[in-house]
Amino acid sequence: MLAAALLTVISFHNLFVGTMLCFLVSAAPAGLLAISLAVSAAGAMVIVNTVVLVKARFGLGEVEVAWALAAFGGGSMVAAFVLPSLLEKVADRPAMLTGAAVLVVGTAIGALLPSYALLLPLWLVIGFGYSVAQTPSGRLLRRSAHAEDRPAIFAAHFALSHACWLICYPLAGRFGAAMGLQSTFVVMSLIGLAGVALALRLWPASDPSDLAHDHPNLSADHPHLRQHANQGGHHHVLVVDDLHRIWPKG
Repeated sequence: MLAAALLTVISFHNLFVGTMLCFLVSAAPAGLLAISLAVSAAGAMVIVNTVVLVKARFGLGEVEVAWALAAFGGGSMVAAFVLPSLLEKVADRPAMLTGAAVLVVGTAIGALLPSYALLLPLWLVIGFGYSVAQTPSGRLLRRSAHAEDRPAIFAAHFALSHACWLICYPLAGRFGAAMGLQSTFVVMSLIGLAGVALALRLWPASDPSDLAHDHPNLSADHPHLRQHANQGGHHHVLVVDDLHRIWPKG
């Protein structure tokens, strides 16, 4: 039993590592990771520096901190109610990029905050963008892998997206202490802008999922090649798996 358990762990580990590599070279998942950078840059400013903003800059107390965080959460809740109908009309990519752009602009505006009264609506808007940029990721990942590989691709996304948080959390705190909040808002906004720019580059608007490609390492009688034969060349809807570790160019 121990040997079987070890083999299971090793097999999942190999699949997980392979999936992480596929994640980085596949168009939509790589774009999703870039969007995660924009999300973590804005989110880190809210989570790390709300207390500093409210108490140190505006001289208010814990109740006002709670209301500010509630405004951020409220924006996310509004997006959660709006998104189901919105995603019936708008594709995942433009919706998520719009949410990420809202985060970048909102973080930049944070550098100019004159009062607590304006912090609340800004946090509400950032919360809305935060949810819009992230919520469609689940169905995007489901489309990017076979059912048996989804645990690995969701785990890869979790690990890589949290690497973005691992970068942005300490930056938001360290820069806030060293440079002041105004400069930190600008820096974190630029990090978010870099994430959006990367997403636009890595995840093009014309990103078809059914692409012609070849498998030079497979024998001619391989079941995968036979399954998709007689189609005028080898092509099918692509997902991340052991046979498709490199995303072909359209």
